[in-house]
Amino acid sequence: MNSSIDSSITGEFGKSIWSKFRKGIEEYRLIENNDKIAVCISGGKDSMLMAKCMQRLQKYGNIDFDVEYIVMDPGYADENRKKIEDNAKLLDIPIRIMNTRIFESTEKVEKNPCFLCARLRRGWLYKTAQELGCNKIALGHHFDDVIETILMGMLYGSQVQTMMPKLHSENYEGVQVIRPLYLVRESDIIRWGEYNDLEFIQCACLVAKSEGSSKRAEVKQLLKQLRLTNPAVDMNIFRSVENVNLQTLISYHRGSEYHHFLDDFDKGLSIKGTNNFADKKDETEQEQC
Repeated sequence: MNSSIDSSITGEFGKSIWSKFRKGIEEYRLIENNDKIAVCISGGKDSMLMAKCMQRLQKYGNIDFDVEYIVMDPGYADENRKKIEDNAKLLDIPIRIMNTRIFESTEKVEKNPCFLCARLRRGWLYKTAQELGCNKIALGHHFDDVIETILMGMLYGSQVQTMMPKLHSENYEGVQVIRPLYLVRESDIIRWGEYNDLEFIQCACLVAKSEGSSKRAEVKQLLKQLRLTNPAVDMNIFRSVENVNLQTLISYHRGSEYHHFLDDFDKGLSIKGTNNFADKKDETEQEQC
């Protein structure tokens, strides 16, 4: 193992990566004593960094937990699989590779192949985690994924939602999904890889490559443009789903329970704090000018 790669996480990238990783773990209570976590590695930069952070936390942190580093091979090309194996060896990550035929199952599907692929991957991960005795599955989604998901839901899905830092599986009792890189920026992950001269596999899906673009790519470009005039746009979007005022929404639902603003409107209930919110909004806009 190259020790400089390991030490760079808490050294050169201590503030931008390690501190934010630890903050996410603590703030959202992602990892607790006696957890056994399936760390899912796709071979990309995000999951590889997550694995290194989890490895370091297990070794030097104050939480007692176990880890399984699993790689699901959905049908990778030989060069991609070798790159994953080589990187795991370089980073000293004891991966467990398991073969599947997911790409083979989805390559001939004309309608929504990406949806089917994601569903098959998710089902396989839950099932494998249970078989290994894991109560949690760690995925490598980062802060930018969260922001992009919020915008995609609004612009293309007609809904306000976010990618949660953790959630319960609906079909596999006792299994949770956690996202340890929830507060880490993608640009910092890229810089970490470049700093250490690391090369990771990109998207290995032939369908995605053939399509050339996606809604997520469109949102990435939109955010890039917005940052030119408002560098705080990402954090503002993130804070917007932390500061939701239900009294200012036309309708909302919690599971199957729906609510509409007219339900209580005739009761004459006032919207408390509206003026204060407007004042804070004005202050924020002045600060950004």
